[in-house]
Amino acid sequence: MFTGIIEEKGEVAALVQAGGSARLSVRGPLVTSDASHGDSIAVNGVCLTVVEVDGDVFTVDVMRESLDRTSLGGLEEGAAVNLERAVRADQRLGGHIVQGHVDGTATLLSRDPGERWDDLRFSLPEPLARYVAEKGSIAIDGISLTVTTVDDDSFGVSLIPTTLKLTTMGELRVGDLVNLEVDVIAKYVERLVGRQ
Repeated sequence: MFTGIIEEKGEVAALVQAGGSARLSVRGPLVTSDASHGDSIAVNGVCLTVVEVDGDVFTVDVMRESLDRTSLGGLEEGAAVNLERAVRADQRLGGHIVQGHVDGTATLLSRDPGERWDDLRFSLPEPLARYVAEKGSIAIDGISLTVTTVDDDSFGVSLIPTTLKLTTMGELRVGDLVNLEVDVIAKYVERLVGRQ
């Protein structure tokens, strides 16, 4: 489990496609400081299992399901990525419950820079729209954010200077693809109510 509070911006060292899967290597000095084989690290919001650590670079295997449902397959060497280690039981839950199980992707539709923050608008895939609510939580590329506005096919978020500086959101351009994870509690409520 993760919190959606990004620990550092990492850099893609390599992405090697291998048939129906890929091997991804990422440079991240902070997240590798105590990483070992079998640990979970979220890369742009996707929970991945460490298979190797070499200095400040960790390597993960990415299966076809993850390549199909996320933006990971489109990464290139040198690309910036958001990194977060799995939360420990003795840590504060600063963002919201993030599983690292991406529900789909969205496209940045517009960016309105403000004096102190930026307002961003993203496309909203129809199957996910029912889980997104104004003032609710959403994870975009692993970042825990609050939805500011929502309609049938798009939603907005506002980003403070800290988020713009410490995550990939500051570099995001109109047309870029991002990973979305909707609030897991909404999905469970729907499942429970639907069984009655």
